[in-house]
Amino acid sequence: MDVLRRNNVTITGTDEGPTVVLAHGFGCDQNMWRLVVPALAERYRVVLFDYVGSGGSDMSSWSEERYSSLEGYAQDVVEVCGGLDLEGAVFVGHSVSAMVGVLAARAAPERIGALVMVTPSPRYIDDGDYRGGFSPQDIHELLDSLESNYLGWSSVMAPMIMGNPERPELGQELVDNFCATDPRVARVFARTTFLSDNRADLKGVDIPTLVLESSQDLLAPREVGAFVHETIPSSRLVTLDATGHCPQLSAPQATAEAMLEFLQTLRRTA
Repeated sequence: MDVLRRNNVTITGTDEGPTVVLAHGFGCDQNMWRLVVPALAERYRVVLFDYVGSGGSDMSSWSEERYSSLEGYAQDVVEVCGGLDLEGAVFVGHSVSAMVGVLAARAAPERIGALVMVTPSPRYIDDGDYRGGFSPQDIHELLDSLESNYLGWSSVMAPMIMGNPERPELGQELVDNFCATDPRVARVFARTTFLSDNRADLKGVDIPTLVLESSQDLLAPREVGAFVHETIPSSRLVTLDATGHCPQLSAPQATAEAMLEFLQTLRRTA
């Protein structure tokens, strides 16, 4: 099957500068980027896609075996980039997709020349001096709740993940996105996400990297952003004037401006 149809690839913007590839996180699809795309598309070619199992992707291509590891999602990225014959693209990954981008850049370094990590976390579970934000019991209870009642879990957790309780429409949008995801796919993706540990993979990142964190974030507290920044020597850390795990929705202007500044820096140093 044509990978561009399989992953519901859409392309917008100009042909100038590097191509920007936007990758969504757990329980979402490419529509999560709609508020930042116009600003990016004024100056750059922008590629959006859905991971297999999400959004408008081809569900018949999904398999639990492939998508039980983040390498399966990274393979989607590599194949999309290959299908478009991209070289030196800027990969923008939200949440767990930030780590997917790290794996994809390692697998196909000719395809990805820079990374933007939006609210990343290489590990959600605390480990010794490392603070991921959750205890092992927290994560196992979260996964047990998700697996026993996915729709109920979504209605409770999505607003907490989104933050911004004074703007309930944002939380409801995330609820709707989560609930639109096939529960079978969501259970596998959630386990793959919340049990992942990609801290060692960060040490191999040697391309320009922007780390964007929110000032308050349930899933990726600022200790995590600091860890990612400290572990990747070539990275720059920007704390957005935003709350919640999805600043591309809660603070799209600030998110887009930070990305554009990074992209402009890449062009000046190219």
